Amino acid sequence: MAVKDRGGTHMETGAQAITGQLGKTIQRLRKAYNLSLSDLAEQSGVAKSIISQIERNETNPTLATVWRLSQALDMSVERVLASSDDAPFVEKLTRADTPILLSEDGLVRLSIIGWIKTVEWLQYYDVRAEPGGELDSDGHQRGSVECLTVISGTFEVEVGGVIETVKEGETVRYRCDRRHVIRNRTGTTAHAVMVCLLKAAVLE
Repeated sequence: MAVKDRGGTHMETGAQAITGQLGKTIQRLRKAYNLSLSDLAEQSGVAKSIISQIERNETNPTLATVWRLSQALDMSVERVLASSDDAPFVEKLTRADTPILLSEDGLVRLSIIGWIKTVEWLQYYDVRAEPGGELDSDGHQRGSVECLTVISGTFEVEVGGVIETVKEGETVRYRCDRRHVIRNRTGTTAHAVMVCLLKAAVLE
């Protein structure tokens, strides 16, 4: 049996010599998208039990399985397989390789520019909000802190009933272990960099 990628290349199934880093890479990508094992199974068509075994490095998946997972995680097969501790530290991501998240209203766009290997404790994003855009987020782990530095335009940040207006050149830091909302109430696009420190001990 063979599977065709979008370019029509056949990828043969069968035992593949895939490094032990694959499981860690799949898990980091899954967590970066806030997907459960069930979510990824549904989106990829790969059984939840198989994904769990891959993440624990208990099985050597076929390339067809890796292809399905990479498609669901919006990453190229080459990048998924190339993720290794032995790889050079210099890594360049093209615009096409950079994962994008959208708010429910579709007006706030988060480009994941952080390193996948640090996603469990450090995340950072390029944020662009169109006029009227709103990003409403549930709380992260207790003690987590988010920092928003505005590059252009104006954002409004609401946390626990407290509202701060943040303008170009300003930075706001806030606990994000509770519901937090970022808005653009202006008539122009707003641009910022967001850094999230998960389980930050500084506020315990």
